[in-house]
Amino acid sequence: MNTTEDSIVETRGLTKEFRGFRAVNDVNLKVRRGSIHALIGPNGAGKTTCFNLITKFLQPTSGAIFFKGRDITRTAPADVARLGLVRSFQISATFPNLNLVENVRIALQRPLGNSFHFWRPESTLSSLDGRALELLDAVGLSEYAGLTAVELPYGRKRALEIATTLALDPELLLLDEPMAGMAREDISRVSALIRKISQNRTILMVEHNMSVVADLCDQITVLARGEVLAEGSYSVVSRNPAVIEAYMGTGQGSAESAGQSSGNANGGTHG
Repeated sequence: MNTTEDSIVETRGLTKEFRGFRAVNDVNLKVRRGSIHALIGPNGAGKTTCFNLITKFLQPTSGAIFFKGRDITRTAPADVARLGLVRSFQISATFPNLNLVENVRIALQRPLGNSFHFWRPESTLSSLDGRALELLDAVGLSEYAGLTAVELPYGRKRALEIATTLALDPELLLLDEPMAGMAREDISRVSALIRKISQNRTILMVEHNMSVVADLCDQITVLARGEVLAEGSYSVVSRNPAVIEAYMGTGQGSAESAGQSSGNANGGTHG
């Protein structure tokens, strides 16, 4: 079966049960090539579970997942990443005691099949330094290249994580709450970075900060209780009565104010 031509990833009837509880129920999702697409919803809506299913860190109970027209429902996570679908984790996954160039260089070694060949001569590994520096420059970190990751402030650690993810040359980049725990200045910086890197790839993101979603995203899918509640542009879904009800538990308010309250109160960690 072919996916819609302009969709880079598609799920059909995606369902995940945990001991009888349906965390994700019959989700049909299409992410258009070249778009920034957000998954939003109140805590416990199933966003992170859906992310884990698409990236194959969880196996669905039923349903199918397609990437670039290929059925990846039973494909292993590492093989999915090699196809160009790469996830950047919510908790920054960097090597704290290596400098920034070394962090990106390790990521660059993965496609070569020698990511853990630390015994190779330094001269062999240094051949990757040029590309590592290009990636650091792309995320605004070139001036920090010689620092160890642990020395970076939180927001710039997230930028480093994105640089290491870009080293895998993804066609589809999944970002799991990239703004979680950030100060306003860092949010502005990382938002600008996401917009920049989206110019030649597709981004699917889970995010609680509705101001970020409104500013960045072309398409939004709202989940509630594991099911798709609404889909469309921010202006459409933020005024949807069912979305407002899901966020607020009342017919008043807005998805934007509810989402910001949820993110601020809960740190945006539950999906």
